[in-house]
Amino acid sequence: MYSIGALSRATDCKVETIRYYEKIGLMPEPARSDGNQRRYADRHRERLHFIRHGRELGFSIGAIRELLDLCDRKHRDCAAVDAMARRHRDAVADRIRALTALRDELDRMIRRCAGGDVAHCGVIEVLGDHRLCRHDHG
Repeated sequence: MYSIGALSRATDCKVETIRYYEKIGLMPEPARSDGNQRRYADRHRERLHFIRHGRELGFSIGAIRELLDLCDRKHRDCAAVDAMARRHRDAVADRIRALTALRDELDRMIRRCAGGDVAHCGVIEVLGDHRLCRHDHG
């Protein structure tokens, strides 16, 4: 059994975050000691690792909730899990494309800046006139 502090250390997750996950129903209620302190089992630690890893991979709380619900039904077809992972991967790819275009635009803006005074700064000029951008990044 783990106290909330021990669970926090074991999972590198803040105590407040553990309590939040309990409050929103991602973590099951732990047992309580005679002194009413939370007592977590290995299943809580494993579930918290799952949640933390999912968050590190960028899954939303809602997606993690769905994945946990699917995990609780182990003999179900994993097609729904696969579809969720593919949608998330596609969203990541879209963000990468958008960030790459943004980086390229910023590089182009920086190249326009030849130094000198702000009145003739290429970066300031582009920031002041969106028509000078190559991509729509708004």
